[in-house]
Amino acid sequence: MKRRHFRRPDHSIPELNMASLPDLIFTVLFFFMIVTHMRDVEKQVQYQVPAGTEVEKEQHKSAVLHIYIGHPLDGSSDEFLIQLNNQIATVGDIRRFVESERRRMSPEDQERLTVSIDADRDVPMAIINEVKQALRQSYALNISYAASEKALKKNIK
Repeated sequence: MKRRHFRRPDHSIPELNMASLPDLIFTVLFFFMIVTHMRDVEKQVQYQVPAGTEVEKEQHKSAVLHIYIGHPLDGSSDEFLIQLNNQIATVGDIRRFVESERRRMSPEDQERLTVSIDADRDVPMAIINEVKQALRQSYALNISYAASEKALKKNIK
């Protein structure tokens, strides 16, 4: 009888094809670049957000201007400062600020323009009223106030 030699099957694992991996990585990177909103304003004042009862999220964030009112971050003084974009300003600068920001917006955003006042909970109402008067003079009549719903839930318990 003749002996036959049988070949054993090769049990090696095939290599993984890496050709499409860079495409996948760039697709995920592009997705995160589109979805992520970069903050372009560096806060120079510190403030504690007050609690609110009717808290809603802004729908059109591109049409919102933020005015920050609080103490200086370095703690150099106890007075309240007003921050417009990246600059410390006075109440008299608000009108120019609103007009320049309005010129940069699209016509649709100009109609939806809302000014958000992000003020410390201890800011005197006299300062808030001065800011509101300056906003009225620049015809920025939609005003919202930043508030935290989480702080409200803690106060209820």
